[in-house]
Amino acid sequence: MIPFILKEGLYDPGIFKAFFLAGGPGSGKTYVTNKVMGGMGLKNVNSDRAFEIGLKKAGLSLKMPEDEAKKRDPIRLRAKELTGKALENYIQGRLGLVVDSTGRDYESIARPVSLLKQMGYDCYMVFVNTSLEVAMVRNTERERTVPPEIVKNNWNTVQQNIGKFQRLFGQQKMIIIDNNKADEKIITNVYKQVAKFVKKPVDNHIAKQWIRKETDKRKRWRH
Repeated sequence: MIPFILKEGLYDPGIFKAFFLAGGPGSGKTYVTNKVMGGMGLKNVNSDRAFEIGLKKAGLSLKMPEDEAKKRDPIRLRAKELTGKALENYIQGRLGLVVDSTGRDYESIARPVSLLKQMGYDCYMVFVNTSLEVAMVRNTERERTVPPEIVKNNWNTVQQNIGKFQRLFGQQKMIIIDNNKADEKIITNVYKQVAKFVKKPVDNHIAKQWIRKETDKRKRWRH
């Protein structure tokens, strides 16, 4: 029997492609992700989404009140564990990925990028940017809000990391979106850029070697 994850990997349209998302609370990252990445067949790795689901199941508020902090901590840890395991499975099959993050912690992105590149992945970044003022307003409109001082601190840190990300991914593989206005024309242009990257033929020698080996395995399993 052919392992499902490997079978899917060989025919995955985004095989050996990884897109890292960055943008702080209120940047509109979730909106952009749904509009741009939806329907491309990429596996979404998002611990925040798992965290929100966990909070709802536990009957805790998405407004993040201070008196529930101790109850939230194990739920956040569990969310990170679950998404970490999912990521491992996806990588095993070399599936196309969308890794969602704020971009606040540079090393938490640089480490997996380094690992994925060693495995033959092409890595890209979609950086969703807004002014601090817009981020603060949008944060109040979200279902899960973040304290204003955290929004401000995150925004400042993320801005400082833009240059680092440009060096990590390279100018040609980093898309910076000005999302101060949810402009459909901007979203359409970004969609076209991402689609072009996803459809780009695999040309990394490590990736090609893996595909050849897995194809040979499939042939042997059939006989």
